[in-house]
Amino acid sequence: MCTLEKRGSLFILTLTGDDQHRLNPALIDSIKAALDRVRSDSSSNNSTSPCSALITTAHGKFFTNGYDLAWAKSGGPASATKDRLLLMSFKFRSLITDLISLPMPTIAAVTGHASAAGFLLALCHDYILMRKDRGFLYMSELDIALPIPAWFTAVLRSKIGSPMALRDVLLRSAKLTAQAAVERGIIESAHDGAEETVGAAVKLGEELVGRRWDGHVYGQIRMVVFDDLLRAAGFDESVEDPNHVNKVISRL
Repeated sequence: MCTLEKRGSLFILTLTGDDQHRLNPALIDSIKAALDRVRSDSSSNNSTSPCSALITTAHGKFFTNGYDLAWAKSGGPASATKDRLLLMSFKFRSLITDLISLPMPTIAAVTGHASAAGFLLALCHDYILMRKDRGFLYMSELDIALPIPAWFTAVLRSKIGSPMALRDVLLRSAKLTAQAAVERGIIESAHDGAEETVGAAVKLGEELVGRRWDGHVYGQIRMVVFDDLLRAAGFDESVEDPNHVNKVISRL
């Protein structure tokens, strides 16, 4: 599912394998467990390593291709599909909250396509670096006739400053290459290939660690900056009945 490597003060989380890294509960749980280890390790070593940084990347053609809708639909009747969608949403929103609250700078090294929820996962890092020769950022919902939850929009509004860029992402389903994303101010920089992208992410991570910031202060400031995003992630109107959610989560 994913691996976690410690390289000095950098943590490198890699989605493994050559598939689409679809965000089903198993993969989300694997990423959350890695973030728990990062948080625990950074807390225990705080006195000797006052700042760390996280880099998230992936093997293969995709960074992640979004929710695992095939898994959701494999549960049987429509009611079971809705329950599985609810579970994915619940776990993914919890993952985003974990990422936003992480006590260190975060960098997404996007070496393949990042679509829908996969695009959101990249956006919820502090910096996005992307390879030029493969991959695009893409909100596919309009093209597949799937409404976008309000909390998805809250993430996009928090991270994409240009109204025209936001329009292109949401209302044109634009497939943004690295160069187009740089021009729209969505990503930090574009690089020649996967190795170069990860290498640039490592260099940026080392520069950020070199500032020797207090990680907990960094995380607290980030949570204040993205308070609206975090509050919006508390509920997904597209799948949730508040009276039903706890029952579903306990059963699945």
